[in-house]
Amino acid sequence: MGSSHKTSFINDRLNFIEKRGLYRSLKIISVIGSTATVDGREVIHLCSNDYLGLSQNRFVITKTIEELHEVSQCSSRLIAGTHRRVIELEDLLAGHRRTESALVYPTGYSANLGVVSTIADKRSTIFSDELNHASIIDACKLSGAKIMVFRHNDADHLRELMRKVQGRKIVITEGIFSMDGDIGNLCEINRLANEHDAITIIDDAHGDFVFGPGFSGIPAKLGIDVDIHVSSMSKALGCFGGYVATTRSIRELLINSSRQFIYTSALPDHLCGASIAAIRIAKRGHLQRSLRWNITYFTSALKRRGFELISSSSQIIPIMVGQEEDAVEFSRQLLTEGVFAQAIRYPTVKKGHARLRISLTAMHRRRHLDAAVDALERAAKKTDVL
Repeated sequence: MGSSHKTSFINDRLNFIEKRGLYRSLKIISVIGSTATVDGREVIHLCSNDYLGLSQNRFVITKTIEELHEVSQCSSRLIAGTHRRVIELEDLLAGHRRTESALVYPTGYSANLGVVSTIADKRSTIFSDELNHASIIDACKLSGAKIMVFRHNDADHLRELMRKVQGRKIVITEGIFSMDGDIGNLCEINRLANEHDAITIIDDAHGDFVFGPGFSGIPAKLGIDVDIHVSSMSKALGCFGGYVATTRSIRELLINSSRQFIYTSALPDHLCGASIAAIRIAKRGHLQRSLRWNITYFTSALKRRGFELISSSSQIIPIMVGQEEDAVEFSRQLLTEGVFAQAIRYPTVKKGHARLRISLTAMHRRRHLDAAVDALERAAKKTDVL
C-alpha cells in the first residue's frame, strides 16, 4: 500500500499524457529493405533514418562481422586505451569534413552534450535556433551558459540578439532540421557569427554523407567554414555512433574535459569497422543519386494529390496535421493502409504542430513510393487531413 501511494503520481502523469494525445508506445518491428514487419504485418517503411540503406548492405555487414573479436571494450578510451580502428575512423571523418581532427562519441546525442558543455560555460552566451534538436537544447542547459533562442533560420533576429551581448558567444544550429527537413540558413548565420567573433557549431547529422561535395554535408554544400561539426554515423552511414570534427586543440580539450567522452565506454571496435566500410560505399555517390530521384518523385506526387509540404529540399518530408490526436489517428489509419509513418508530437515539436514525419531512403523503389502516396491520400481523406 505504501509503495502504491508513493508512486501514484506516475499513473497521474501517464493519464495526463494520454488525455492530450501524447502517449507513446513501442511497436515491435523487423526491417527488410524498404519494408518492415510492424506488429506482425508487412508494410512500407517510411520512418527510417537509414537514408542510403547501408545498415543492410552486405559488404558493411560482412566487414562488421570480420571485426567482431570482442563485443565491447567495456571501458572508456582513457582507461582501457584506444583501438587502432577508432583512430582510423577519426582520421577518415576528419578528412571527410575537411578539418584537422575528429573525435568519436558513442552517440550523436552524447557528441552534442560533450562539445557544447565543454566549449560553453556560465561566462558564455549561446545563440540557438528555436527548432534545434533536443540533444542541443539539453546540451545548452547543461553548459550553464546564458541561452538566447533565435527564430528559426532568422538571421535578422540573430543579429538583433547578438548586438545586445558582450563576451564569449557561441552560435549553434543545424544543417538539416530533423523534423521540418529544411536546410539551415548557414551562410547568413555563419557570416554573423564571424562578425561577432562567435564560435559556430553545426549539427549536420541529417545532411552528412547525403549532400555537398564528397557528400561531406551542408556546410560544404554551401561553401562555408565552421568551427565545429557534430554528426552521427547512425543516419546516412547506417551504422552507430556520433562524432565531432574540428581543430586539434578543441579535440584535445574534449578528450581532457568532456565528461560524455571521459566517463563512458568507447564505441566498440566492430562498429568503427562498420562505419569505415560504409564510408567507402557512401563516397561513390550512386546511392545519393537514387535518394535524390526518390525525393523529387515523391514530393512531386504528393503535391499533385493536394498535400501542402513545408519543405521538399531533403529526404525528410513532414506532412503537417496540427492537433496531436489527429496526427495519431492519421498515422493509425495509414498503418491500416499498409504504410508505417510515425506521428510526431509535443515535446518533439510545438503543441499544435503535430505531423507525420516521412523519411525516404535510397532503398525505396517507384512501386513503394506510388503505393505510399495512394495510401497517404486515402488515410488523409479518412481523417480530414486532406
